[in-house]
This record gives sequence, structure tokens and C-alpha cells, in this order.
Amino acid sequence: MEEKVGYLTLSTGDVLEGVWLGSSVTAEGEMVFNTAMTGYQEVMTDPSYAGQIVTMTYPLIGNYGFNDIDSESIKPSLSGLIISNPCYTPDHYQSNYSIVEMIEKYNIPTLYGVDTRALTRIIREQGEVYGKITENKENFPEKDTVATNVVQRVSVTEIKSFKTKKQAFSAPHVVVMDFGFKHSIMHSLLDLGCDVSVVPFDTTFEQIQALDPDGILLSNGPGNPKSLSHLASNIKQIADHYPTLGICLGHQLVALAYGATTKRLPYGHRGSNHPVKDLITGNVLITSQNHGYVVDMDSVEEKDWQVSHINVNDKSVEGLIHRTKNVMTVQFHPEAHPGPIDTHNIFVNFTKQLVAKGEKQHA
Repeated sequence: MEEKVGYLTLSTGDVLEGVWLGSSVTAEGEMVFNTAMTGYQEVMTDPSYAGQIVTMTYPLIGNYGFNDIDSESIKPSLSGLIISNPCYTPDHYQSNYSIVEMIEKYNIPTLYGVDTRALTRIIREQGEVYGKITENKENFPEKDTVATNVVQRVSVTEIKSFKTKKQAFSAPHVVVMDFGFKHSIMHSLLDLGCDVSVVPFDTTFEQIQALDPDGILLSNGPGNPKSLSHLASNIKQIADHYPTLGICLGHQLVALAYGATTKRLPYGHRGSNHPVKDLITGNVLITSQNHGYVVDMDSVEEKDWQVSHINVNDKSVEGLIHRTKNVMTVQFHPEAHPGPIDTHNIFVNFTKQLVAKGEKQHA
């Protein structure tokens, strides 16, 4: 295979040389890095990476291939991919595509042979960094902010309904507000016996009422949560009336709706080995995470909210439970796809409440 040199130019003035994997397609985006050793397919298809150029810190990507069952969305939304070494000959019984075939299928701008260790250090030291994948090393990125309409680009535009295969007298109905949801969130709910309706991110309280849900899940998604501050009153009205679970961006949006504030992390939490302490049980859980913003601890109203989880490394807010309403949120990903299943009980506890509600209604 003939190698064609490409460049990653950064808003810091740095230029890193690499080799094109697939077509040479110019792309810009916010620079982020993910430290997971596995799960590259899930990372590449997670809508939360919309508008971002993702650096994989693990040195070999593509060794077990790609399949038709582990994607987190219909198509990737990331702006570009930076890796050290691609594997051209994957070995796994479920593999359908190589990394080259995946990149060419979705036209993902990708460079390999880049010094990903050096790139990760730049992002860690500089914080908010923007990059451009290009053929011209003099061509630097023009973007310097996160797009404000990125959630609109990845959310569904119409309601999609799914039925659980679990036999039940009356399956609880969960409405997932789609801010860029991962398909494994929906699969987790279906596997626990819930029917699921996925609705656009700006669905109104009245429209949700018409669906007659038993519970609401606000999903993960990309971008700055403050870009969706205009939805705060609608989200609060929904959470005031239904059992509600917020995940990642959904966690931040619930906090904003009830008067808290959010702030940007220096370089984000992205990986599958982030330790989180459950302040209720005292247990430390290993979690899967993907976010660049957090709820400001000082802005949480203690008389209304209990901080249920904190990050062991930087003490940031990882979970909230409302003291009088049936509302809880987590910054990490309980579906953990990829990642450890330490926090799957978040889904179990949420759906158990809905089953109990349904049983009382139909008794």
C-alpha cells in the first residue's frame, strides 16, 4: 500500500506528521483523546464525538475488526480519527470489516503513524485545542469554539418506537430524549423489559405527555450543555412530572434545569477505567466516560440535591439524586459499551421503580 503523508495542524501552532488511512479528506474539530484499550468501534460511532477529532491512545487499533452489531449509531459523527498503528488483518469470529474498510465506508478523515503520546501531552497541557487534518502543513484550523448546533445534527427528527422481547403483563414505557443517544442505552432498557420511544431533543412536555410514558431518560450527547439552556424550563417540567434518569449530557442538562451551572474540564474524561466513588454505599466503581464538561459542585443546591457520586481523581460531580423528586443523574455511562459493568445497577434500579409503578396501576 502506497503511503501518502498528511498532517495534523493544531491551534497551538504544533504540526504532527502522519499517513493517510483511506482518502485524504480535510477536516477540522476539537481535539480529544480516549484512553480505552478496546471498544474503538463504539468510540467511532458514539454521537457524543460529533465535531471532534478523536485520538486513540492505545497503539494498535483494528485488531479485532468491526461488525454489524456493536455500533452506537447508524453512522459515525466524529470529525476525524488519529491513531498510531492500524491493523489490516483483524482476527475475530464476528468481524465483518477491517479498519480501512470502515473508514472508507463512512469517509472518515484518518491519519495513522502520528505520535499519539506527544499529541495527548499537548491536549493535556493546553486544554482546549482545535485541529485540522490536512495535506498542507501550513493549513491551520479556523475553528476555535464548539459548535452550538451539534446536538441538532445527531438527534432523531421523528419519534422511533421499540418493543421489548421480554414477556410482561405490562411493560413500562421509557421515553429517551435523544441528545445524541448511544444505541446500547436503548438496548439496556429493552433487555430489562421496557418498551422504548426515542424522541427528538427538543420534544415538548405536552408531546411527551401524549406518549404516556412511565419514565424519562435524558441521553448523552455532544457539545457544551449551556448551548441547550433554552430547553431548561421544558426539561424541568418533564422531570417534575415523571421518574427521570439523566446520563452524561442529560445529567448536566437536568442540573442546569434546576439552577446549577456547568463548567469545562481541562481536557475531559474519555475512557473506560475512570474510578468513581458511590457516596451512598462507599464503594468505588470503575466507569466508562466521555465528556468535556461537568456540573460545578459549588452550584449544587444541597437542600434539594444529594451528590451521589464523585470522581476519585479530580473530585468532580459524577451523580445527583433529588431529595424530594424521583430524579437522578449520572455523569458516567451505565451501559458501559465499551467498559466494565460496575454501574449497570443504575438501569436496574431505575426500571424497577417503573415496574412497581406499572404494577400498582394495573393491579
